Amino acid sequence: MIKKSLPMNVLYAQSGGVTAVINATAWALIDEARKKYGLIGDVYVGSNGIVGVLEENLVDTKRIPESVLARLPYTPAGAFGSCRFKLDPPDKNPGPYERLLALFAAHRIGYFFYNGGGDSQDTARKIADYCHGRGHPVRVVGLPKTIDNDLYGTDFSPGYGSVAKYIAISTFEAALDVASMSATSTRVFILEVMGRHSGWIAAASALAQKRPGDPPHLILFPERPFEAEDFLARVRETVESRGFCVIVASEGIRDPGGRFVSEGGGRDAFGHVQLGGVAPVLAQLVGMRLGYKSHWAVSDYLQRAARHLASRTDWEAALAVGRAAIRKALAGSDGVMLTLERGAGPHPRFRIGEIALDQVANRERVLPPEFIRAGGYGLTPVARRHLLPLIQGEAPLLYADGIPDYVRELPRRWLKKRLPSFAAR
Repeated sequence: MIKKSLPMNVLYAQSGGVTAVINATAWALIDEARKKYGLIGDVYVGSNGIVGVLEENLVDTKRIPESVLARLPYTPAGAFGSCRFKLDPPDKNPGPYERLLALFAAHRIGYFFYNGGGDSQDTARKIADYCHGRGHPVRVVGLPKTIDNDLYGTDFSPGYGSVAKYIAISTFEAALDVASMSATSTRVFILEVMGRHSGWIAAASALAQKRPGDPPHLILFPERPFEAEDFLARVRETVESRGFCVIVASEGIRDPGGRFVSEGGGRDAFGHVQLGGVAPVLAQLVGMRLGYKSHWAVSDYLQRAARHLASRTDWEAALAVGRAAIRKALAGSDGVMLTLERGAGPHPRFRIGEIALDQVANRERVLPPEFIRAGGYGLTPVARRHLLPLIQGEAPLLYADGIPDYVRELPRRWLKKRLPSFAAR
């Protein structure tokens, strides 16, 4: 049994695709927990998400040099390691859940924070339900994170504002390049961005537009079926009227029959269809049918790792989520995901709220219809007003010798194992 007279320890882990600001959340949580020492015990982190937790690969944060921890908020990616790992329901495979209860008891874990997207919130929900059903005294709180911005119940997810800023600027810069060369060279440029079912990232590409007709000229959203003939007609019309055409395409666009345009076969750890790259498919279509010279690029990991272009609004939200996690858990929050709630006004401020995990798990928030311009290829003014506040400001950055001074490899200061070995994978 856990000795309730002793302060309970914290366990935090990162999950799913990482972002430019997820380490800011981790640092803020660790720093806030240290300020509450006495009410809270030590802070441990699972290496590589829930996989590391199950395998008892736990980092003891008090043994990490302060000089290293202090650089975490300025470092992209997941410093503690992340994972894509789906927990089966406990009635199908109770072993991992029994292991978690044993681990929570062995290390006096009273607070478990899981930092991730929709699938990660489903994992947090399953763990919370199992612990509650067994009467185990652990508070489970999900922390929002996703560049896709498709988490239900929150105004935006930390990570999105930074990828939105990167995509807006990258599209703007690439468009200037294409415009310079279009008279004698490339006529069509296609940028592929992430977004399996939602077009939030693609939508951000339009935030640098100042006048009607500014690039990107065509945005392809997963929320609208991809009609090849209409698309080709729009490309031809744009090239003939403007001399070149810049296209931003979500990786998850589908044909009218519902099939991914870039479906590559196979599935990932969460059961999602693996996509093979939509930009080269579109470039081939344009070349074969219209004869235009084209170039394409896939933003891929670059978009979610670009800490040098991180939004200050996004970074501050990530910090706020980490600090609020500790405060709310101490106040009794349990079985919830923290949310960002927008205030009124042209320059809104955001407060931290919460929503039950069972309302978030396995739900996706797609781009609202009123955000997509009539015709299906652009952004409406209401969408711009909603998205622009999320990319405001430049997050501070540390440099050394002209290069960002990121934490390249976090020293692993392992907690001593107390349980038998367990293979999560």
